[in-house]
Amino acid sequence: MSIERKFQVAAYVLFIAVIFAAPVFGDEFWLNRISKYLVYGMLGVAIALTWGYAGILNLGQGLFFGLGAYMLAMSLKLSSLTSLQQGSDKPVPDFMLWNAEPGAPTELCCINKGSFLWLPFQSQSVGLVLGILLPVVIAGALGMLVFRKRISGVFVSIITLALVLLVRLVMVDAQPVTNGFNGLTDLGWLTIGGIEFDPYSRATYYLCAACLSLTLIGARLIVETRAGMILQAIRDDHVRARYLGFDVSLYQVFFFVISAGIAGVAGMLYVVVAEFASPTFMDLSFSVTMVVWAAVGGRSSLLGACIGAILINMIEAEVSETEALVEAWKAIIGLIFVLVVLFMPRGLGGVAHDVLRQFIRRLKPGAASSPLQQQSEAL
Repeated sequence: MSIERKFQVAAYVLFIAVIFAAPVFGDEFWLNRISKYLVYGMLGVAIALTWGYAGILNLGQGLFFGLGAYMLAMSLKLSSLTSLQQGSDKPVPDFMLWNAEPGAPTELCCINKGSFLWLPFQSQSVGLVLGILLPVVIAGALGMLVFRKRISGVFVSIITLALVLLVRLVMVDAQPVTNGFNGLTDLGWLTIGGIEFDPYSRATYYLCAACLSLTLIGARLIVETRAGMILQAIRDDHVRARYLGFDVSLYQVFFFVISAGIAGVAGMLYVVVAEFASPTFMDLSFSVTMVVWAAVGGRSSLLGACIGAILINMIEAEVSETEALVEAWKAIIGLIFVLVVLFMPRGLGGVAHDVLRQFIRRLKPGAASSPLQQQSEAL
């Protein structure tokens, strides 16, 4: 193992150790906030996979995040006290009762025309499975449609952008079934194996930390496989890769699906931590913000994109809560993004990689990796 490789492994180990040690230094409210940042870190990894390694700028990642969030939120809504106290033997969401026509039966099967869609979500297991399965299936179908047609570049961004806005409109318009603009609130707690995940408990924090750690390690292992190397070759020159006999669209669809699955898991975790699901998850601004996180952290660096997402959200929270900067915090975040693009085009991950390379050269002349290794090995 090269010196550079050892430093990269050490960076991952150190980051994971820090997030698992964080509960020692904060109270319950602080842990809940950091848990949200860890979820955003997962989204940073998802964007880095598609944009940094596959060269696919997905402006609709909020779609997969939102779908994962809503799938679990529907199950948690049915397990809440407000859904269990509506005069029925089986739970019924309170907002359906508020919007029901006079004389409508207080039953989930038929309180309105679309309420039967909620029936499977009486089991939290269904919400957990669909929270991953639905984003993956939709991403797979979309990927097959787009990449098999050899659509690339800005056109992929436009298609994903249009799709997330379309789904958001559907979610808002389906008021009787989704509660429209209000989203799903007053949710129950996730229960797995008899363990209840209180949003402010250490168990919930460790759940988020474990999922982020597994996501980082899993994504790193995937991009280091032969498939990951081929994907980067496709990113650099898809025409040459196709000429060499590789099924370009298959590799693109595979990593697009992996990214969607990560976003779906992140959406479910966010619901557990924040206790709500909202159509704002599918706003264009949210999907674009994810791209900003990856750009600041370094889109070609999984760990860098993750840390970038966490840092940007921490800065945003601090600035937006400062009385003197309440009106200007969005401009400050925008300025940070502009400065990074101008002076650090490879993001924080690229800067860290360059500093590490210089340190290795000074430490042991000639020990730095070859240009080919430098290109294939990123944080």
